[in-house]
Amino acid sequence: METVILHKLYDNGTSERNQLQTSYNNLKTEQSQLQTSYNNLKTEQSQLQTRYNNLVEEKEQLQKRFDNLTTNSDNLQRKLQAYQQNWAAFNGSLFQVSSEKKSWQQSRQDCLQKGADLMIINSRGEQNFVNQLKMRLWIGLTDSETEGTWKWVDGTRMTTSYWNSGEPNGGRNENCGEIKTYDSEKSWNDESCSNEKFWICEKRVSP
Repeated sequence: METVILHKLYDNGTSERNQLQTSYNNLKTEQSQLQTSYNNLKTEQSQLQTRYNNLVEEKEQLQKRFDNLTTNSDNLQRKLQAYQQNWAAFNGSLFQVSSEKKSWQQSRQDCLQKGADLMIINSRGEQNFVNQLKMRLWIGLTDSETEGTWKWVDGTRMTTSYWNSGEPNGGRNENCGEIKTYDSEKSWNDESCSNEKFWICEKRVSP
């Protein structure tokens, strides 16, 4: 009788152990599947993050292109408006020559009212450009503040010059610069600021 009971207990124990082993194996399998799913999700998350970063970078690049196009459009619009007002384009600036004569200060005031200023010449190209107009013109050069210290209207000191021979001579309080002998590359002359002459305005349009 005892032997029969022991056998039953053993069989029951074995069956329970097998069930526990099966449950354990099932849990291990489920854990492995969950780990695989987790790894797949991590990979997908990483891919989505990369795509997101790429989209953000692409958006920034598109925004920059849009801003540049807007800036270019604005510049073209200003140029178009300027052309309609008899302005000529050269080297990133627009230029307009007056049709009447005024003193240097009055000439400058006219330019300022147009969002411009008297012309500044910092290169041989600009010098040749203004000489080709073949006119005596006020330019944005003066030593009114300090005699002998020539400055442009933007406050910078003159570093490149195209003075005609013997100029500037400072005669008769000649404190303003003009284009005079335009048949020569060195065409600048100092002149009394109160004299009335044609003038040339310059408006920067480059960003």
